[in-house]
Amino acid sequence: MKRIFLTLLLLLSFASGGAAQSGSNYYNPKDDQFRLLGLRRAKEAFEFAEQEFNRKKELFEQNLLSKLEFDQSRNRFADAEVNYQQALLAVIFEKQYVAIKNAVKFQSKDGRKTVRITLENTSGGSGEFKKLINVDDELFSSLQPEVINDVYVSLLNDDDAIISAPYEAKIEKLIFGEPQSLTFSLLQDLDAVKVNLIYGSGTQSSKKIYLRKDASVDKAMVQSEQFSQEVELGGQASFGLSLELFSGSTNTFKLEVANLPTQINRYFVDPGSSARLSYFKFNESANTRRANLQVYLPDRPTEEVVIDRSIPFYVLAIPQDQVASVGDVRSKQWSESELEALGIGYVRLELVPRGIGKLLVRAPQLYYSIRADETVRIPVDLVNDGTRRLDNVEVDADVPINWRKSFEPKVVESLGIASEQRALVEITPAANVAVGKYEIRVRTTSLSDDQPIAGEDKTVTVEIQPEANILGTAVIILLILGLVLGIVIFGVKLSRR
Repeated sequence: MKRIFLTLLLLLSFASGGAAQSGSNYYNPKDDQFRLLGLRRAKEAFEFAEQEFNRKKELFEQNLLSKLEFDQSRNRFADAEVNYQQALLAVIFEKQYVAIKNAVKFQSKDGRKTVRITLENTSGGSGEFKKLINVDDELFSSLQPEVINDVYVSLLNDDDAIISAPYEAKIEKLIFGEPQSLTFSLLQDLDAVKVNLIYGSGTQSSKKIYLRKDASVDKAMVQSEQFSQEVELGGQASFGLSLELFSGSTNTFKLEVANLPTQINRYFVDPGSSARLSYFKFNESANTRRANLQVYLPDRPTEEVVIDRSIPFYVLAIPQDQVASVGDVRSKQWSESELEALGIGYVRLELVPRGIGKLLVRAPQLYYSIRADETVRIPVDLVNDGTRRLDNVEVDADVPINWRKSFEPKVVESLGIASEQRALVEITPAANVAVGKYEIRVRTTSLSDDQPIAGEDKTVTVEIQPEANILGTAVIILLILGLVLGIVIFGVKLSRR
């Protein structure tokens, strides 16, 4: 009777093993679409294969089951376990999600624009399906559903080019409930960037986000691409300024210039409307503004405005609530440490006054009438009407062929600002020169700061008079006198008759 009972038990176990095997290998196409239901199906197949394996194991230990049948049962159990784990992993990876919790843009101490990205693992919802399918705690915990491994982060522009340094950063483990932050330097200054994420089993996400400003700074950063300019005396320069808001409370600022000499006029203008600015305000849709600083140099150097000596100065963006405490900015010379202590936005600029000589030529007379054997003496006044010393002022003249020329002096070594000196040009006509008018061009050249400077050319007209004939002139005079005397005598005779 006992032998019959064991035989029936073996037959039932074989039948149930076949059913379990067929159940574990059964593929439902809906499982790929509804992975949570597929996980429940795999879990049931796994539990059934586990129970069957435990029964076969007891029979094998009692020598009531062959080794081959026991190995087949163990293989079916292993397959069911693998299928179950795969289904569990598929659900876990499907539920993984990395959220961008915060993205703050600020300016570091070295002046670089920097972004701090805070990422958060929002996969804590995995506990919901854990309760739904009653997953074993040990197996569930071993798969670490609340940990996302190998999160790669990079920042892109609209052309999908990486604009961050480092180009790509990695978070080894992002645990649910423990956000992590990464800091990047911006290689391209933007207010909105794409955050590219790759994590888990190859999940990729790219989102364009608007960068928040660091509200704790409470200042407007000032930058200028033309931080140093050379300007001629009497000229003007324009410094383009970029102002970016880093404040959570203040949005109105006053623009000021510090350490610029009073002889230099200055004011701020809006580049779009050309309206003068004193205060400016950021609006909700724009955290970046632009302005131009216009400076005008005096016509002549002064004690504070010296040619070739740089003038460092600062442009300040003072929050409206700090204007009264800062006071009159122009009343003192500010150091960089003092500006740092104020906690305001500023930028250091530099102005280098330059001068250039201007040669003015004056000629009192431009027309001369001489005989062929005479010499023309032409006075020329050389005046430096510029803002830099003139060196090696040279006078020259273009004369007709075989004419002679000389100068006194030929070269003036130096001519200071607003200085004047006379030069004498002597022109002697050639022998046997024909009667007529001749034009002579007087040229002047010089150097100013190793740059060639030319004065205005003067054209002088010289008329050569014909030689006088004394004998012919005397005969003509005598004839005229005789004619006059004859007329007088003839008139007297007529009056006596």
